[in-house]
Amino acid sequence: MLQEDKIRKAAEEIEEPFLHIPLKDVDGIKELKMKPEKNHVSLKVAIAKINTPEQMKLQQELVAKLKAAGAETVGLRFEELPAEVVASLQPKQESAPGLLSGSAEPTFIAIASGKGGVGKSTVSVNLAVALARLGKKVGLIDADIYGFSVPDMMGITTRPVLRGDSIIPVERFGVKVISMGFFVEDNAPVIWRGPMLGKMLNNFFQEVEWGDLDYLLLDLPPGTGDVALDVHSMLPSCKEIIVSTPHPTAAFVAARAGAMALRTDHEVIGVVENMAYFESKATGEKEYVFGKGGGDKLAEELNVPILGRIPLRQPDWNENDFAPSVYGEDHPTGKIYREMAEKVSSLVPSGVN
Repeated sequence: MLQEDKIRKAAEEIEEPFLHIPLKDVDGIKELKMKPEKNHVSLKVAIAKINTPEQMKLQQELVAKLKAAGAETVGLRFEELPAEVVASLQPKQESAPGLLSGSAEPTFIAIASGKGGVGKSTVSVNLAVALARLGKKVGLIDADIYGFSVPDMMGITTRPVLRGDSIIPVERFGVKVISMGFFVEDNAPVIWRGPMLGKMLNNFFQEVEWGDLDYLLLDLPPGTGDVALDVHSMLPSCKEIIVSTPHPTAAFVAARAGAMALRTDHEVIGVVENMAYFESKATGEKEYVFGKGGGDKLAEELNVPILGRIPLRQPDWNENDFAPSVYGEDHPTGKIYREMAEKVSSLVPSGVN
């Protein structure tokens, strides 16, 4: 037979996952209902943050404890504790400043494009790796939250770990990486509205333990949507690189991303013309598959230099260290990315915003 006092005591003894004090001391058990004839217990529980991995862990712990106390089935609902209650109970501690705190900031560089399919993520990944090869301390945020691809492109098979309340990014090729792809299962689609995207992006800045960085690159979604707007408002001193193909239409669309950067006081530091040409291994002849002149026209319109022209060329794949989109340091395209990294570090010295 279910006993209410036994059930309540079992629940109240469990620690709130963020404040690390018993649920009883935070008045966390808001409602307890029982159906003795069915051995069913229903609880409403208040915690500091809902819809988190910590909530899932608490949920499992509550179910186990209540079943040990005699319940056969358990129903749980969660709500957030009032902000003032959380603030009053939170332990006072010195925490490392977030990237947006205004102290010890790296140089932020956003990689943008007007449309998808121009190779913006490939440029982001390889520029980050090339900067790391120059000895720079580099972080990379896959801010394309709907179309995340960086972990797969870099051959990353592990996930971030938690250290206290901080997320430790995954390091690959000397680059610290964080991506929405680490937080979804089995390539599931992300079906979120704008405010949720901004919240996740802010978490990437504030809750990830980046350590000392010279550069933090952001692989933006294509176009001028919610995430791009959030970046422009969060990082007023961010620099931008615009990626386009040489096709005139692609360059015309890319100009919108450049115009958005300029209107929000972001400095565009250069243009990358991707898929600029195909060079035959047999003859060395260059074929301009997507036309010519688009990158030059875009650079002229934005009054910035061409940082690099990237040809259509496959990376050399190493089955023992597979990264499908990363060019080796000695690869002809890898050398172009190194030259680009040298130009970027010259145009925007680390630590200067």
